[in-house]
Amino acid sequence: MPDFSIEEKFTDPVIGLDEVGRGPLAGPVISCGCYFKNYTTQEDFYNLIGDSKKLSEKKRQVSFEFLQNLKKEGIIDYHLGIANVEEIDKLNILEATKLSMKRVVDKFNLQSAQLIIDGNFSLNYKSYKEQSVIKGDDKSLSIAAASIIAKVHRDRLMKKLSIRHQHFGWEKNAGYGTKMHIENIHRLGPTIHHRKTFEPIKSLIHS
Repeated sequence: MPDFSIEEKFTDPVIGLDEVGRGPLAGPVISCGCYFKNYTTQEDFYNLIGDSKKLSEKKRQVSFEFLQNLKKEGIIDYHLGIANVEEIDKLNILEATKLSMKRVVDKFNLQSAQLIIDGNFSLNYKSYKEQSVIKGDDKSLSIAAASIIAKVHRDRLMKKLSIRHQHFGWEKNAGYGTKMHIENIHRLGPTIHHRKTFEPIKSLIHS
């Protein structure tokens, strides 16, 4: 269960960073950074904040609204950053993920901060100190909160995009390569929202 044990090691403000959307065939990658201004834990934190991938859509929505209220109350601050499909195809998904996270960090406008990043890679951005945390959304409340916020925003975006592109099931699969999604890419061809460097789209384009 995530807590503040990682955050409490640092004296600087801590920004927990996570992304959603590295694996899908369509849509952007979205990162979120979450900064808890104090580490006074409330029971609700443990009940409502966890790894977004393990929460049902309904529970994730409740958690998201809880985090929105924490922001209104000034307990947390959070920001989002996006790297679009063109940037993913140009840079590769890992570098695009890093770009989306750098955009998040810039929005906080903090001169000094400690970044804790879900995963096993480094940003090496400006003079910020950083630490990678494998399975960080299981360990850090800041990263877990960021994962929920990013997931809700990306799912909403994919539902909006699915209105114009109804054959791919993005409102349900969020752009991931389900059987139906892949079958309809073969049948109808890729859209402007599909990642042209991801298979099977890459082979379809070059065949």
